[in-house]
Amino acid sequence: MAYIDLGLDEHEFPGITGLLAFRPETAKPFRDLLNILLHGPHSLSAGERELIAAYVSGLNECVFCCTSHSAFAAAQLDEGRPLVEQVLANLDSAPISSKLRALLRIAGAVQQSGRNVTERLVEDARAEGATDLEIHDTVLIAAAFCLANRYVDGLGTILGDDAHYTETTKRIVESGYTGRRVPSSR
Repeated sequence: MAYIDLGLDEHEFPGITGLLAFRPETAKPFRDLLNILLHGPHSLSAGERELIAAYVSGLNECVFCCTSHSAFAAAQLDEGRPLVEQVLANLDSAPISSKLRALLRIAGAVQQSGRNVTERLVEDARAEGATDLEIHDTVLIAAAFCLANRYVDGLGTILGDDAHYTETTKRIVESGYTGRRVPSSR
């Protein structure tokens, strides 16, 4: 049970979905930001951007967000779940591009502290072909997921079941983050 009464069935709206339904006026700008960062047009694929979210969520040990965004990444990457699991297990040996590895290192630095992002990390990413937009958005995705992870875990929300992740993955891949389910009680 969440630490506060969300006024809905948490099994139907686990994790952040219940929190966003509880406070729709704050949910809208947050969903809009996520939609731009993770689903909008970009030089990084949606799967790569979801992988950044999953990676940061894994470092933060946020099970709900790591599970969700791992599923979203896997559904949008040709290599699917095996690649996501390899990245989460060992970034250095995962079979990803050197550019994505450099961007994930930046995301990992953000997860620790924004001040851990160094000029060297940025130069390394640029040397691997990362653009300023890709570096910017990697930092913002990582920061946004530190917020989301703390939001979900800070209010003690429950994990979803397999059906939740399957349904949500389908919706995210097809419609992005602005399409949402609304509780019937609200």
